[in-house]
Amino acid sequence: MTGSSVRGMAEKNSSKNNLIAQAGILAAAGIISRIIGLLYRSPMHAVIGDLGMGYYQSAYNYYTIILLISSYSIPSAISKVIAQKLAVKEYRNAHRIFLCALGYVLVVGGVASLFLFFGARLFVSQEAVVPVLRTFAPTIFVYGILGVLRGYFQAHRSMAQTSVSQILEQIANAVVSVGAAYLLIKNAMGGMEVPADEAGRVTRAVNGAIGSALGTGAGVLTALAFMLAVYWLNRDIIQGRIRRDRHREAEPYGRIVRTITGVVTPFILSTAVYNLSGVVNNHLYTERFPAAQGLSSVEIYSRWGVFSNALTISNIPIAFATAMAAAIIPSVAQLAAAKDEEGTRNTIGLAVKVTMLISIPCAVGLFVLARPVTALLFPNTKDAEDLATALLMALAPSVVFYALSTLNSQALQGLGKLNKPIVNAGIALAVQTIAALGLLFLAKLDLYSIAAANTVYAGSMCFLNQRAVRQASGYRQEIKKTFLIPMLASAVMGAAVWAVYEGLLLLTRSPRISVFPAVFLGACVYFVMLLLFRGVSEQDLRELPKGYLLVRAARKMKLLR
Repeated sequence: MTGSSVRGMAEKNSSKNNLIAQAGILAAAGIISRIIGLLYRSPMHAVIGDLGMGYYQSAYNYYTIILLISSYSIPSAISKVIAQKLAVKEYRNAHRIFLCALGYVLVVGGVASLFLFFGARLFVSQEAVVPVLRTFAPTIFVYGILGVLRGYFQAHRSMAQTSVSQILEQIANAVVSVGAAYLLIKNAMGGMEVPADEAGRVTRAVNGAIGSALGTGAGVLTALAFMLAVYWLNRDIIQGRIRRDRHREAEPYGRIVRTITGVVTPFILSTAVYNLSGVVNNHLYTERFPAAQGLSSVEIYSRWGVFSNALTISNIPIAFATAMAAAIIPSVAQLAAAKDEEGTRNTIGLAVKVTMLISIPCAVGLFVLARPVTALLFPNTKDAEDLATALLMALAPSVVFYALSTLNSQALQGLGKLNKPIVNAGIALAVQTIAALGLLFLAKLDLYSIAAANTVYAGSMCFLNQRAVRQASGYRQEIKKTFLIPMLASAVMGAAVWAVYEGLLLLTRSPRISVFPAVFLGACVYFVMLLLFRGVSEQDLRELPKGYLLVRAARKMKLLR
């Protein structure tokens, strides 16, 4: 083997390890953020109730779409554009793109914030939701600036800054959401008791939802302050690289603006259409369904609050796929720009495999432990807990579909197929809307219609994006170790988790005490089954963050040859 071959293999392994490491950093932060977000939703729910959660989640869905259109996709888009310049060491032009991106979000974010504030009634007809939606408006402007800073550091393949800012954002969000909701309710109602009359319940819920919305803005402001401090601390290094840049041609700002617009627009459209599913479902259930069934808005929004709790839980495992997607864009973009087809295929394949190894057991775990998880996080009346449990079980399969479709959507954008995710999302949205209408108004399955439509949408996106990535890159995903073995190992894990939980429940009569040992044992069983079925090799384990610890454990159990 020649020296160049050895170096080439070393570079590929280094790149692979770096991808997993950076994705691992973002995934860890994403999961921690999701856990914080989930944990604070429990006390928030205790403060504002199902009705307040319904108002909050309904407003949040519309706020999210405006945020997506204006600012949310900025980190991914900017990291892609800047990464291409960094790949050829054009540090001056990379920084000029950064400055132009800041100008872009100041204008677009400002317009979007004003539009949401003054046009809130264009989105919702329910008067109680309007002030909650307006409370979200300033956050859009702030988030754009935060997104550019995150994208800038992600382009340098440095995910630590984004990760820390995400955790700080969620901590501030949690503290302010619960605290502000409590103070606003107490100030408006004179106490925390839930009034018997409907008008009083609505007033209490609206004030609680507004307080929770203030928490979202406080979290983004906290993250922005941290990212600005990081940039300020690194300004000398950044300026030094610019001064040493030997590229003479400075790219005109006009061309940069056109490039940013050309790249950001498909990202925005793709992400917006991708997330329209939630808005469509929200609109069908809270705006159209009550009129057809003669239900009161208070009853509908209370049930929607229960659904939002189940949806929040199901979204936690998707954090890893989102992190992997953020990490994969700069890598795929650079490999594609360098015409490294093999490297591109290997990177995508590795990302898919790692994502499936995580998301499949998570989906099975949520299905098996749906009741204790919902009861633990969102204690409620028995009827509400029964509904949340059934909804979470119905949503569990969507975890795998969403994880894979999210990853492949970002891979397509990294490959330069910017319009394909938009088309696929549009097709999936049409399919899920037809499914939702049929199940809601013809089959009359109530909230289960929305849960089923959510899974239909995720499954459609998964199929379309997977096919598009295969056509764009020529890669074919390995099936046995990526899908079949994790599914088999997860099935064994699910049976073990159920048996342990039910056994401990008989002994302790406490779901809280029983669920944690069941989860821990499930993780151990899954790890053992993966090794016994040869789903992962020693090399695979070593490539994971702190993988040497897993190798050491596997050797002690004599599971590695």
